[in-house]
Amino acid sequence: MRGAAKALNADGGIAYMIFGRVKPLDAILATAEKKGLHRSLGAFQLTMLGIGAVIGTGIFVLTSEAAQKAGPGMLLSFVVAGFICAVAALCYSELASMVPVSGSAYTYTYAVTGEILAWMVGWALILEYAVGASAVAVGWSNHAVGLLNGIGFHVPAAISNADALMAHMYLALGATPSADLTQAMATGGWVNVPAIFVVAIVTWLLIIGTTESARVNAILVAIKIAALTAFVLLTLPVAKAENFHPFLPTGVGNPFNSSGLGVLGAAASIFFAYVGFDAVSTAAEETKNPQRNVPIGLIGSLAICTIFYLLVASGAIGAIGAQPVTSLAGQVLAPGTPEIAGRCAAIVAAGTLEPLVCSKEALVHVLDTINWPMIGRLVGLAAVLALPSVVLMMMFGQTRIFFTMARDGLLPAKLASVHPRFRTPHVVTLLTGVAAGVAAAILPVGKLADYSNAGTLFAFFMVAVSVMVLRRTDANRARPFRTPAVYVVAPLAIVGCVVLYLSLPLTAKLVLPIWGAIGLVIYFGYSRSRSYVGRGIIDTVDDPSIQPETSRSIH
Repeated sequence: MRGAAKALNADGGIAYMIFGRVKPLDAILATAEKKGLHRSLGAFQLTMLGIGAVIGTGIFVLTSEAAQKAGPGMLLSFVVAGFICAVAALCYSELASMVPVSGSAYTYTYAVTGEILAWMVGWALILEYAVGASAVAVGWSNHAVGLLNGIGFHVPAAISNADALMAHMYLALGATPSADLTQAMATGGWVNVPAIFVVAIVTWLLIIGTTESARVNAILVAIKIAALTAFVLLTLPVAKAENFHPFLPTGVGNPFNSSGLGVLGAAASIFFAYVGFDAVSTAAEETKNPQRNVPIGLIGSLAICTIFYLLVASGAIGAIGAQPVTSLAGQVLAPGTPEIAGRCAAIVAAGTLEPLVCSKEALVHVLDTINWPMIGRLVGLAAVLALPSVVLMMMFGQTRIFFTMARDGLLPAKLASVHPRFRTPHVVTLLTGVAAGVAAAILPVGKLADYSNAGTLFAFFMVAVSVMVLRRTDANRARPFRTPAVYVVAPLAIVGCVVLYLSLPLTAKLVLPIWGAIGLVIYFGYSRSRSYVGRGIIDTVDDPSIQPETSRSIH
């Protein structure tokens, strides 16, 4: 507190402390040119990167979670989340075309509202990328385990999920004992080893160099699109109208209710399925003609993914239904909890058809149910092959955010150093991998997705604010892409982000302020006094440990 007070007095007031230390856009662009990554990506490659980062997580992983929260009404949830992402993408496009550098929302905020808010955005992006990578890793684990079980190689529950561990933690925290919790402890596992495995492999790929791994991205995107197209073609013809009723079993939802149920609650979770497009903007510094190609990559990938999401969700609902599972007392259970894990285990043990909301590999389960088991296995195989690319893009985005923050002096320069042989930021990559692996080992996919969304929504909120502020403070700067009706689009993005954040479950809503408080302690204890901008160093080019042009690009 004393250090914060000294900083307050030195800077001359609260307003300056919060909104001061703005890094000039010209300095940011100069830094990118002098220490920038090699520009090699075009519009098609960016769109493929966006689709590769987006498609997979929501459809392959979160369909069951959304169905439990909203039932068939999750179709509206996809529309709501897609719309909010679209208006946020328009704001991103203007800033990314103006400031084609690494750092994404962190860099934009630094140039507009100042260092402390930029730090908070960068800190929140850790939730988006590192925790997001953990969520996708758990989704991959679910499909890998299902695929192995389907070919006769049984993976013990003890090492393929952490349901029993979570049940014991719930009881230790004072939860009321129930039959569902007892069932979870009896049939659940303790650690998710496959999720740890895929995070370790991706971390290794990023350390040795992403050139080889990124070259197969277009092939993986094609595999995912082919699998989802086959799913749509097989499920829509057998869809039944009665499976869409009741359409809103949990209602629209209340943003001020901590349950996280309803259309809005499902939209808050499904939002995670769209956030990969943000990884496109983190690659702006590696893009040829970014003023043209970044907006195309952002908006193009988002539009393609939204169409697939609605078609696939409609096929899943129409084929077997998507009504939420309730407790023995008739209450709709929150997804990702030991209670619903135990209830689903009891339903399957009783010989009843497993509901869609209980399946950890929803699309495979739907195809199995409508007698296309072989195609179901192929869809599962597609997820196993393709989801690691999503983990890779999430972790890549995280390392580039850390890289840029270290380049600004807000984090130790060691984090931005590159490997002498592989020429990649190996230190920050390894740290990211360890953190993502620990989270993936013990937490369920839905919880991880909600935690990730809390950070993402804050970052998107700040981008929407920044684009309006910059229109006033730097109105004459060239804008190769201008957000249409910016004073309508940006406020819509702001309001949408706030509504979705309030629609998250209580624990997810608490993650952001707690995480933010930790970030502020680090900022005032370490980063503020070492900031290059705070020390009057606008651009540093003589530090050999921060030379990203020597590291490999993602192409």
